[in-house]
Amino acid sequence: MRARLLESREIAPDVRHFVFEIPEIEQFCFVPGQFVSFHADVNGHQFTRAYSIASAPSGNRFELCLNLVKEGHFSPLLFAMQPGDTIGMTGPFGVFFFRDPPRDSVLIATGTGIAPFRAMLPSRLPADPAHQYTLLFGARYQQGLYYRQEFEALASQFNNFRFWPTLTRPENWTGRTGRVQAHLADALGNRRDQNVYLCGLKEMVDSIRLTLKSLGFDRKQIVYEKYD
Repeated sequence: MRARLLESREIAPDVRHFVFEIPEIEQFCFVPGQFVSFHADVNGHQFTRAYSIASAPSGNRFELCLNLVKEGHFSPLLFAMQPGDTIGMTGPFGVFFFRDPPRDSVLIATGTGIAPFRAMLPSRLPADPAHQYTLLFGARYQQGLYYRQEFEALASQFNNFRFWPTLTRPENWTGRTGRVQAHLADALGNRRDQNVYLCGLKEMVDSIRLTLKSLGFDRKQIVYEKYD
């Protein structure tokens, strides 16, 4: 298949939100939380990169949240794309999605690891009002809290959702500070019967997984996706 770019917009320095469509199909079916793989020839070499889908299913469209790796091989190509340009793709893939039966859940993201949660939460919250969901989102600066207004709107709309952003380099900020790890105990409370979903850089994911295991969480309660 080929994905055609419809639009892209900057949501922070060197971070863009992309909207793609797949012209050859009417419905692109995936489970919120899954990812697609893009492939292209770059300077005579074939490269493939995986990107979490940042939107719920909607016809033949899907959205991504990507950061520019200036010295990278692939992201500069995507950031140079113009509406109408196409790129090879396969998917959907992955098992990073809500587990059933539902449980109270803590969701933890850093950086563009927020993308799958943007896809997962809007349909889950109204469908499962009996369970509590807490999203802990870490960034350096306020500008790194991608989709902040959307998550704040969800928190206002649904009593079963808490949005906890935290900054490691706060400026004019009265909210939580420090790394997401510092707020894990607060999010979990004394309970050990919740599911925990982790998405972000390897260091964060591995650190929290070790902590959860030391607290007695079963591996089936810990669902994660990590980026190198």
